[in-house]
Amino acid sequence: MKIMVAVKRVIDYAVKIRVKPDKTGVESQNVKMSMNPFCEIALEEALRIKEGGMASEVVAVSMGPAHCVDTLRTGLAMGADRAIHVDATGPLYPLSVAKLFKALVELEKPALLILGKQAIDDDCNQTGQMVAGLLGWPQGTFASKVVLDKEKQLATVDREVDGGLETLCMDLPAVITTDLRLNQPRYATLPNIMKAKSKVIKKYTPQELNVEIKSDLEVLQVTEPPKRKAGVIVSSVDELIDKLKNEAHVI
Repeated sequence: MKIMVAVKRVIDYAVKIRVKPDKTGVESQNVKMSMNPFCEIALEEALRIKEGGMASEVVAVSMGPAHCVDTLRTGLAMGADRAIHVDATGPLYPLSVAKLFKALVELEKPALLILGKQAIDDDCNQTGQMVAGLLGWPQGTFASKVVLDKEKQLATVDREVDGGLETLCMDLPAVITTDLRLNQPRYATLPNIMKAKSKVIKKYTPQELNVEIKSDLEVLQVTEPPKRKAGVIVSSVDELIDKLKNEAHVI
């Protein structure tokens, strides 16, 4: 069984985001970039499934400009067997990414597609659901536990919902999106990092996949949230209660 995993290159979670002076987006030049944390969890789960003897190959996929190759190298160093880069220069919105994944799935024929539930740069939480809809595959989103039955070709997914835990049983092939509590991603070791540098990464363009990149969205302006007001020190419980009653709702 082959597993395909999405890995996205994003601004590192620890970086303080700065808006560009012209307010067309956020500053990404000379800023530390890394693999999206939810994608790390997705890749870790795929690797654990393979190590458990339930899969034969893990293929990491990233879409975007040439620098995405660095993220794929990280995925290869973590343990992915192969990597695919879809070279696209313009902005990629969830529906376009889903269409590209659909085209890759038709080429690679994986039995399982695992994605992070969302990317920390746009927080869209749409791609997994969209690609499942395009493929007509069952989906298990926000997975906190994944169990595969290779003989019956079934996937059982526990997911967190408002009322507690929900368990889904799906026929393979299927799409799974990962939540934070699914696992703890491993670190890439130095020997594996060195080996990953020499591995070949297969490249496609959207045109080669017969996918037209377009969007109905237009970003007009990006602005920072308003500055948070400074806190105050109160001298008594009564004063605290008074402020909570009369001032807590004021922004």
